[in-house]
Amino acid sequence: MQWHGHATTTIVDSGTRVLTDPVLTNRVGHLRRRRGPRPGDAVYSPDVVVLSHLHSDHTHIPSLQLLDPGVPIIVPAGAVGAVRGLRAFSDQIIEASIGDTIRIGALSIDVTPAEHDGRRWPRGPAQADAVGYLIRGSATTYFAGDTDLYREMDQWAANCDMALIPVGGWGPTLGPGHLTPQRAAEAVAHIGAGHAVPIHFGTLWPIGLDKVRPERFHAPGADFVTHAARAGVAATELEPGTTVSWGASA
Repeated sequence: MQWHGHATTTIVDSGTRVLTDPVLTNRVGHLRRRRGPRPGDAVYSPDVVVLSHLHSDHTHIPSLQLLDPGVPIIVPAGAVGAVRGLRAFSDQIIEASIGDTIRIGALSIDVTPAEHDGRRWPRGPAQADAVGYLIRGSATTYFAGDTDLYREMDQWAANCDMALIPVGGWGPTLGPGHLTPQRAAEAVAHIGAGHAVPIHFGTLWPIGLDKVRPERFHAPGADFVTHAARAGVAATELEPGTTVSWGASA
């Protein structure tokens, strides 16, 4: 697995490449990439893309436009009706509901719940659920998307080999529907993950807020690794652009 920053990862298993929540530019609205390189051209040719929810730092239309034509894009049911920009990819879109399983190459991709706001905009209608994905091939990888800990998480992602777990956000505050580093450690212990990598932190940051709670930007990954160790789960903090391998999925 390669972490490209924020919630963007490339998971390679059984010869199939899965790209999660691609943000491939240096800017998302008022946010700027403040750490790590912009993902290179090799990222643009996945076998499938999975989108966890409609927020623009996860469903980023300019990044989707950079991908090779025809790549399948799995989205939560209702996403196309809620995000006009997705209509340009209508021939590629696979709308999926919680509990669905999609076969891509040698992989099975299960759609899991997430405890997060599924709306595109904060005051808009709730037209699509936020989801996570359980990617099953030679190993089982849980991409949690953006979520808080919920009671049934262990039923959906039990004993996964790897958990890609959000541990922060993109600003000096962290609202509901997010995991703090300590709560993320509770989550990976709750599901019995074999290994965990923190994501969704330390990449995107608003202009002008460098000196406002900078620990919210820099610290979540290391804090998570410390809390995970105390919870008995092995965890690795990556720098954007670097990789980690595990089990038979390497």
